[in-house]
Amino acid sequence: MNKLWDKGFEVDEKIAAFTVGRDRELDVSLAPYDILGTIAHVTMLESRGLLTREDLEKLLPELRKMYQKAAAGEFAIDPDVEDVHSQVEMDLTRKLGDLGKKIHTGRSRNDQVAVDLRLFARARMEKTVGKVKVLFDILQERSEECKDILMPGYTHLQVAMPSSFGLWFGAYAESLADDLAVMKGAWEVNDRNPLGSAAGYGSSAPLDRGLTTRLLGFGDLDFNSVYAQMGRGKVEKTIAFAYAGIAGTVGKLAMDCCLFNSQNFGFIRLPDSLTTGSSIMPHKKNPDVFELIRSHCNRIQGIPNDIGLITGNLPSGYFRDLQLIKEVFIPMFSELDDVLDIAAYAMKNVQVAGNLMDNPVYNAAFSVEEANRLVEEGVPFRDAYRRVADEIMDGSFRFKGSINHTHEGSVGNLCNDRIAARMEGILSSFPFGRVSAALTSLVKD
Repeated sequence: MNKLWDKGFEVDEKIAAFTVGRDRELDVSLAPYDILGTIAHVTMLESRGLLTREDLEKLLPELRKMYQKAAAGEFAIDPDVEDVHSQVEMDLTRKLGDLGKKIHTGRSRNDQVAVDLRLFARARMEKTVGKVKVLFDILQERSEECKDILMPGYTHLQVAMPSSFGLWFGAYAESLADDLAVMKGAWEVNDRNPLGSAAGYGSSAPLDRGLTTRLLGFGDLDFNSVYAQMGRGKVEKTIAFAYAGIAGTVGKLAMDCCLFNSQNFGFIRLPDSLTTGSSIMPHKKNPDVFELIRSHCNRIQGIPNDIGLITGNLPSGYFRDLQLIKEVFIPMFSELDDVLDIAAYAMKNVQVAGNLMDNPVYNAAFSVEEANRLVEEGVPFRDAYRRVADEIMDGSFRFKGSINHTHEGSVGNLCNDRIAARMEGILSSFPFGRVSAALTSLVKD
């Protein structure tokens, strides 16, 4: 096996296979970002006199071709190569000879994988933010469309007060706005360059870490080289918490849909084409899509804990334990993105029931409305409460008034425009333009 750390002795094959683990498989996802990091690094090495201009002019075209191949999904790690870092260096050495062996000056695989993961996460977070916005917009559209269709609200799974489908859809839209505020915090923790921290203790090479920070479009750098390595696991867990928050919102929405779609509720239904059947019961039309969304979201919510268990008792410095983080971290992005796509599709097609509140079973939901009506007539609230409670107990309660909620965030005043403005403010705070400009400049010929 080709290893960057080869010292001329053979490692036991079983030990080698176990320690490499799933790196070759997972590192393919990191390949474009490892190459971007290398482009920035060699550009910096030339600026510090550690590579010549001629060296750089040979390296950059090859690295940029390699990047285009990786971005197109055509990068492969050979079976006898340990990881993406080894493959990139080996490919360059095959094409450029000893020049390829110079690219590791001032670096360790530790800071390479740290910067790879941050660049990877940054790109995937931008993609996820876009998908959250799609679901947000659909929920807001459905909220406006259904704002006058009443439904019962529940506490303790007991009928509580009148709600509306507009209020229900809109609640999940606002939750997603808060989830992206948390995502912005995770973005900021991730948006710091660890490159140049080497194995965690810096380098005697005269590196310019500020230059690689600018070239890679980072907002800042992790200054302390020990902390840059301690950040492994912490950064991933912080991002995973943000993803778990989104998953929590979408998973709760899916649970509501499973409940409301059942015959006992009958609040919503899916078109037949979005349901599945039973092999034994001819009548079944199952909301499997929502059940699977719920399950995926539950699994994603466990990822911060998985990362915490891997890193929980590690002292400062690098340990191979950190390798296992990739196995739960890298797949998380695609899993949530797929959930967001299918949730958006399903919520666009969900059909809501009208006239639900005409059912006498929901009569008691109007008890607060009646109590408030009596208050407006001058009856003290506690006396009004008692009077309505007595009528409910003896079966004589009937509400003949109308729903008139006016305060912000109520059935009659959803404030969707203000929630949309909040979401736009959060979205505009992500520096996606800065990142795009930096990376476009880095890979252009």
